[in-house]
This record gives sequence, C-alpha cells and structure tokens, in this order.
Amino acid sequence: MATETPAPPPAAPDIARKVLLPLCVPALVVGIGSALLYLGISKLAERIQDAVWDTLPDALDIGPYSSLWIIVVLTASGIAVGLVVWKVYGHAGSDPAEGGLHGTPIAPGVVPGLLLASTLTLAGGVSLGPENPTIVAAIALTFWLGRMVLPALPGELWVSLATAAVLGALFGTPVAAALVISEALASRAAPGLAGGGLWDKLFAPLMAAGAGAMTTQVVDHPSFDMGLPPLTNPGFEDLLAALVIATLGAVFGLLACYAFPYVHRAFRRLGHPMLMLPLGGLILGLLGALGGQLTLFKGLTETRELVQSIGSYGSGELAKFAVVKLVALLVAASCGFVGGRVFPIVFIGAAFGLCAQALVTEIHPAVAVSAAVLGLVLATTRQGWVSLFIAAVIASSPAMIPLLVLASLPAWLVVTGRPQLELDEKGDSLH
Repeated sequence: MATETPAPPPAAPDIARKVLLPLCVPALVVGIGSALLYLGISKLAERIQDAVWDTLPDALDIGPYSSLWIIVVLTASGIAVGLVVWKVYGHAGSDPAEGGLHGTPIAPGVVPGLLLASTLTLAGGVSLGPENPTIVAAIALTFWLGRMVLPALPGELWVSLATAAVLGALFGTPVAAALVISEALASRAAPGLAGGGLWDKLFAPLMAAGAGAMTTQVVDHPSFDMGLPPLTNPGFEDLLAALVIATLGAVFGLLACYAFPYVHRAFRRLGHPMLMLPLGGLILGLLGALGGQLTLFKGLTETRELVQSIGSYGSGELAKFAVVKLVALLVAASCGFVGGRVFPIVFIGAAFGLCAQALVTEIHPAVAVSAAVLGLVLATTRQGWVSLFIAAVIASSPAMIPLLVLASLPAWLVVTGRPQLELDEKGDSLH
C-alpha cells in the first residue's frame, strides 16, 4: 500500500506570503481579546477587593487590615472558592498546583468557574497572581473559537497565540512572551512553521503578545518600575553582591520547591474542597495577621510599596515578610486556591534582597532586589530568560544587565535538576 508523501514546507521566499501574512489577523484578534479578558478579571477583582477590604470595614467601623478582619476575610475566601470548586461545572479546572506559565486546552464550559475562582482568590487577599488561570482560560476560548472559525490552522498554534497574548498583557510588553516561546522552541518546533527560521516561528506569537501588551498599555498603563534607585556604574563589589544574593535567593526558593509536594499532599488528604480551602483560608488569615497588609494579595503593588520604603524596615521585619509570604504561597498553592505564583515570588525576592541590603548596607538596593528576584524566580519556575527579564525590569538600569546575566549562572548551577514549584498529575515535583 502506497504511503502518502507529506507536502514539503514552503520555500523561504514564500513563507511570508503563504504562512505569516494569513496569521496576522488571528494573532491580533487573539492578542486584543486575551488582554481584555485579563483586564476584565483584574478590574472585577479590584472592585470586589475595594468593597471587602475598604468599604465594608468602614461601614462596620472595623480596621480594614486588623488581625481579626484579615482572618475573617481569608477564611471566607476559602469558603467561597471552595463552593466554586465543589459545585460549579468543571470544578475550576485542574489542580492549580500543576499550573505554570503554560496551559493546555480545557472545555470552554469550565472557564466561567475557573475565572470566578481566580477572581475571588485575587480579591480575597490570597498570595497568588492572575497569570496561570488567565492563560488557561485564554487558551480554552482561543482554541475553541479558532478551531471553529479556522479549522485548517494547527491547534497548537492557537495555544501559542493565547499564551503569548496573556504574557504580553500581564507584563505590558511582548518581550516576556518572546522569551517563553523561545525556550519552548528549544525543545520542540513551532506548529505549522517547520520551514522557517526562529523569527518565522515567533512571528504570530509576537504579534499576539504585542497586541495584548498594547491593549493593556492603552487601557491600564501597567508598570513594573518599582522605583529603585538606578545603578549607573557597577563595579566588582556589585558583581560579587549579585552573585552571592542570587545564589542565596535560589537556595531560599528551593526550600519552597522541596516542601511543596508534602504540603500539597497534606491538604489533599482532607479529600474535599470544602475542607481544604476553608482550612487553607484560615491558615492564610493567621499568616496575614502575622505578616501584616504587605504580605497579602498577589504582591505587585505591595512589592512597589516595600521597595519605595527602603530604610523603613529592619532586617528582621524584612526576613519575616519573606518567610511569611513564602509559607502563604505554599499554603495557597497547595490547598486549591486558583492562581499563579510568579507575582508573589517577586515580592518574596524583593523582601529577601532588602533584608540582605539591610544587613550589609554597602550593597546597592537595585543589586540586592534584582539579584534576589532573579534567584527566586529561577528556582521556582526554571524559566531562565523570564527570570532575567523580570529582574532586569525591576532593576530599571541597563547597566545592571551584565551583572544579572553573570549572577544567573551560579544560581542556575544550584537549581538545575532540582524540584521546581510545580507538580505533575501525581502530585510529584517537576524537575
């Protein structure tokens, strides 16, 4: 029986006309749509947050961030998310402990429950971010609609477009999306573009990411500039500090990675979301009462507030912030709250770095914070380019980039082959 010979890929001069140009409109639509999805969920969560943490306590004449109110709200958040996971169709998707900066298509009917659980998590002060549930929701909707409208395009392409679009919207720039997709291309070819070079493979995801980033910039004006004093002329002492702090930050992050499967299994033994999530919310409330307002929520606004108050906290207080937030992240990710882990890790890195700077005041704050963030993001995500990108953006100083690249190398030696802050379907750590 004769086998069908696969069609050869388009010749290089024809790639732009036959492959890339037809992807422009789908990429733009996915980019804008994914950004609006992210912005809509974020704005809704902010409205609920304002009502729960400001309006309601004022009406009840209760301190909005008193220990009692923190415990009550986070426990109530656990109950609310538990009800969604238990009763709403699709149970808010798969176990959040398995999520990272990626996703696979799920049934579109699961998306409303997933987004509702994510919104309640964000508004309730839980130490998780919006990235993973937004990526999963965007992938589900993009895959479903894309396969209906343009069934000839590969399904994997819709996944790449949605992932890139959300990353562009989250960070307000397509650079992070390009770095994530580039790392993925190192292990597999981009679907439908086997005949092209790297930029052919990145073309459609970059367009989606750019459209998502521009939509976010126009609507929300996001900024990762934390207000750190810039370092314009780094020296060898700055390089030494960056090397040490990034490595120590990586070790600190690995503590969470090793503990993650054990904490996750402890909650899973309870066997029901209405046991896991309320208990997790209560523990998060107690941790929030211990750490205070700065250790609540996804952490981006809190990171900026922390960085802009350099000198206001001693090393002990900063160490407490880092430890409390790390434990809160572990509990939130283990008990079933729906959210991502990158934004809280950035806060943990900032607190860790400022603690080091408070102990050794000669270290430049930009070196301490960006190097610590670099080490922690490396340890927990194993995304090298994204770690460098986030650290460089926070440093807000082009002169810091060589230091951060060099500091990433010993940190990578520490984390490579070790567990990361993500589990597989069996509850075991990914390496």
